[in-house]
Amino acid sequence: MLKFYFNGAPNPNKVALFIEEAGLPCELVPVDTRKGEQFKPEFLKVNPNGKVPAIDDDGTFVFDSNAILLYLAEKTGKFLPADTPKNKAEMLSWLMYIATGLGPYSGQAVHFKHFAPKELDYANNRYQYEANRHYKILDDHLANSRYIVGDAYTIVDMAFWGWARMAPFVLGEENYAKYPNVKRLVDEISARPAASRAIALKDKFTFKTDMDDDARHIMFGHLKTKAA
Repeated sequence: MLKFYFNGAPNPNKVALFIEEAGLPCELVPVDTRKGEQFKPEFLKVNPNGKVPAIDDDGTFVFDSNAILLYLAEKTGKFLPADTPKNKAEMLSWLMYIATGLGPYSGQAVHFKHFAPKELDYANNRYQYEANRHYKILDDHLANSRYIVGDAYTIVDMAFWGWARMAPFVLGEENYAKYPNVKRLVDEISARPAASRAIALKDKFTFKTDMDDDARHIMFGHLKTKAA
């Protein structure tokens, strides 16, 4: 059976959404990253990068949320656009755009807005600018498209939803309001029953919620290096 290593963060939620939409049976394996469980040897065999999500598909290990989405979609034949060169090109382009742009810049924007020392204005401004730039590109695209790849709900929308549903936390409510087309798609996906089930998966387990000093040193490895 498929093993799904996860927690309630944006990237695992992308994969959780696919699993719920596709009705895939799986064994849930919680990984509490604020306790450092992502660095246990048994997990590093699944993902040497020490991050969630990851899957073990009967001995086939896949890590990185976007790689997992593509792997599961191709394996099941679900939530892919119509099989044309144009659609495949669009799917791969936007999936990589989210993987290399929207997701990482959103993550760094969150870090410097909410967790870094407040005097780091340069870094905060840079990542807020880049996050907003990426959301603006998507908002402009979605002005003329129901979903990211035409009229089909695909893994690209799931990848988008993982981070975009957190956009008010990433950007602030006032900036999120500038992107009505992004909000329209987030709201549509969030209203799907599978999305509610995906978000609720974390509630089956108890994860550490406090971002105390121990958690900060685990989550932000440069702090541990500095202390040493």
